[in-house]
Amino acid sequence: MRTIINQTQDRAMNVGNLILGAILFLSPWLLSFRTEGYAAWNAWMTGGIIAIVGLVAALQAYDWEEWVSLLAGLWAIMSPWLLGFSGLTSAMWTHVVVGVIVAVLAGGELWRLYGSSEARSV
Repeated sequence: MRTIINQTQDRAMNVGNLILGAILFLSPWLLSFRTEGYAAWNAWMTGGIIAIVGLVAALQAYDWEEWVSLLAGLWAIMSPWLLGFSGLTSAMWTHVVVGVIVAVLAGGELWRLYGSSEARSV
């Protein structure tokens, strides 16, 4: 397992993931697709995972948290087509935008964990 001492920008990215997860989680109510089965359930589950992992990672960054965030972000991007709700514009775009941002943030953190001179093994 790899870890890095959290710096201000690390905490900001992880808190950003927490906020993005909360936005995705709340989006079925905010954007009125709470009755749309797969879209709503996916937003609640994926948003919850992103938010919880963001909270845990804000305390101490480990590589597993960033891998989970990356996978959750990629899932959020692909899920409208895989689950068949790409026709619900607000749900589709919410998932895609949040997913892209989460995946980019997680990818950046993984690069820092593996490519940075500050990275260390625990």
